[in-house]
Amino acid sequence: MEDITILIVDDEARIRKLVKDFLTKEGYKTLEAEDGEKALKIYEENNKEINLILLDVMMPKLDGWSVLRQIRQTSKIPVIMLTARAEEQDELFGFELGVDEYITKPFSPKVLVARIKAILNRAKPEKNEVKDYGGIKIDLDGRNVSIDGKNVELSLREYELLKYLLDNENVALSRDKILNNVWNYDYYGDSRTIDSHIKKIRHKLGKKGKYIKTMRGIGYKFEVK
Repeated sequence: MEDITILIVDDEARIRKLVKDFLTKEGYKTLEAEDGEKALKIYEENNKEINLILLDVMMPKLDGWSVLRQIRQTSKIPVIMLTARAEEQDELFGFELGVDEYITKPFSPKVLVARIKAILNRAKPEKNEVKDYGGIKIDLDGRNVSIDGKNVELSLREYELLKYLLDNENVALSRDKILNNVWNYDYYGDSRTIDSHIKKIRHKLGKKGKYIKTMRGIGYKFEVK
């Protein structure tokens, strides 16, 4: 296995040890932080080596939301939030900030590892190819999206959702189909999760956000007209 380093951020030592033990068995390297301030320090010192972050929400000194905001200013690194709160509003808020995945405590370490593997696999670059959809250029090798030569900063989940819409250009996609293909597992939250992501993607695409059409009673469609 190629060297993969995961930063585990949680104020509970037992949680960090549990997660570390399972990840180590899978061949992953780990770094640990017990609060938000230390997490940012470790990330800044090791950002070139870290491939994914497991981030607790409620922590001393600096909470997970604040840590995520700062990281998202400069990086699209995959982030999985660990939270004891399962409120829908919290999840929607997290997705607005750029969360790639949610794991609710208590969780199964085996399921957590499976989610990590799925995200890391999706984050791998595809074959070197650049496609143009009405001026929206997507670099499959670098997983970059640009408009008029300017990069569009998207989280991993936003990138996957946009790519799925582009791959199915001119096809009306239901919210259930989008969840099954982009989230890649049974998601029990409200469909507003998709609406929240679409709203943010449209904003980031600027004038070209209009290419993402809302299909009343169905879902969404990417159409250049």
